[in-house]
Amino acid sequence: MNAIVNGGVSWWWEREGAPAPRPALQQSLDADVCIVGAGFTGLWTAYYVKKQQPDARVVVLEQRFAGFGASGRNGGWLTNSVTGGRGQYVKSHGRQAAIDQQRAMNAAVDEVIDVAAAEGIDADIRKGGELNVALLPAQAARLKASHAAESAWPCTDVQLWSAEETARSVNVDGVLAGLWHPHCASVDPVKLVKGLADAVQRLGVTIFEGTTVTEIVPGEARTAGGVVRAPFVIRATEGFTADLKGQHRTLLPLNSSMIVTEPLPAAFWDAVGWADGTTLGDFAHIYMYAQRTADDRIAFGGRGVPYRYGSRVDDDGKTQERTIGQLRALLDRFFPGAAGVPLAHAWAGVLGVSRDWAASVDVDRSTGLGWAGGYVGTGVTTTNLAGRTLADLIAGRDTDLTRLPWVGRRTRKWEIEPLRWLGVSAVYGAYAVADRREAGGQPNTAAAAKLAGLIAGR
Repeated sequence: MNAIVNGGVSWWWEREGAPAPRPALQQSLDADVCIVGAGFTGLWTAYYVKKQQPDARVVVLEQRFAGFGASGRNGGWLTNSVTGGRGQYVKSHGRQAAIDQQRAMNAAVDEVIDVAAAEGIDADIRKGGELNVALLPAQAARLKASHAAESAWPCTDVQLWSAEETARSVNVDGVLAGLWHPHCASVDPVKLVKGLADAVQRLGVTIFEGTTVTEIVPGEARTAGGVVRAPFVIRATEGFTADLKGQHRTLLPLNSSMIVTEPLPAAFWDAVGWADGTTLGDFAHIYMYAQRTADDRIAFGGRGVPYRYGSRVDDDGKTQERTIGQLRALLDRFFPGAAGVPLAHAWAGVLGVSRDWAASVDVDRSTGLGWAGGYVGTGVTTTNLAGRTLADLIAGRDTDLTRLPWVGRRTRKWEIEPLRWLGVSAVYGAYAVADRREAGGQPNTAAAAKLAGLIAGR
């Protein structure tokens, strides 16, 4: 394996260059809204609060720099997935509420695209839909079952593609079938988060970087440099939530890793296609995700080591060497023509997972405390919906967004250690066993995968 850059936050950030640091908080101050975390959730919330209330004093506090966490490390999928699935909302709120949630997610994809255009943010956005492929008989069975289930809902707009139709879009080696829908775009996440941070500053939002919030209480966000006092304090910390006092078991930080190749030659793309901004995933249990970047690389991701004991998170994005090797091997399995092309960069990040694997958003008006998170990897789009919803909740508005079924959702905390580590390890260990058995010829979903789902509570 050639020497590649490992860590440094992400390749997206390395290509853009380190951002000029914004000042840290050095004294206590008052605000109308204080937001903890300058990733997509925090920045979208600040954006829409200021759009609704131009005179509001909005302060954002960030431990490192805007976009340091998952917002600057993800695979660049702007997709319409409802985190945790629509079925949970049928049980709690009825079928129409679940349809409303899906429609809101579809609209959020276009909202991000529209805001980027309005704010002059060139984030290499290309709306080519989302394509998930099956390479094994068991995967093909799940794909077809997923198509049947999705087709029973309005506004999912899924299409079942044959092997030939799939290969005409993205020629994955040995593909058996594909499932495509139009509500997805590929995006450079760092260009988007940088542009959004600049946009909120133009609106008058103050962003303090290099400022670690140690505790959030009603009316206050506490840091070593001072206290920000505000009627509304919003937690927008996603995978880093466990570092806050009293929040260690609220969201589990799940690791995901990525590699990116050097630019691939024109002959490769002539053979593979992938010319329209389509994002690419699969129907393995430990699934992959990928995009063709604007400069003709493949950015390719997967789980790697899913969880670090004690909810520890990394500080620079470095991933394990064996994970790099596993991702490289999988990339070459998908695209044998890329086997000789060197990797440029590898990195990792954490995403937030609630105990029921579903996202939530709310503002408790009795305390002024609000939050959003638990996106489980769908955050590039869901954060936008969260930001608009939080802005409405802060303003006390009764809107279609504030009536969506994910608003006010509560879930129990994660188990204490070592149960937390044992459980996550068992889940992904079982998924790995299932993938190996299916690769060995098992034609239907392996029992190990069903066991993993029971352990996870999904």
